[in-house]
Amino acid sequence: MKGSPDFPQCGFSGRAVQVLRSCNVKFSSFDVLADEDVRQGIKEFSNWPTIPQLYVKGEFIGGSDIILDMYEKGELQKKLGA
Repeated sequence: MKGSPDFPQCGFSGRAVQVLRSCNVKFSSFDVLADEDVRQGIKEFSNWPTIPQLYVKGEFIGGSDIILDMYEKGELQKKLGA
């Protein structure tokens, strides 16, 4: 994500944090603004151009819009085991 869960640096990262917190799950994050190599590398790794990116048990789930869509459908909660 951009920033941290307590201080997101973009609206999309903030939205992802809100969704994950509403699922009552523990999660970790990495501020890609702190390391340009990681920022570019994660985009190449996932073949996904935007940040934040959600991974569950190593599986790439998607970005902010996908996270929100899955949450609204109840799919994210199932995926997280929430």
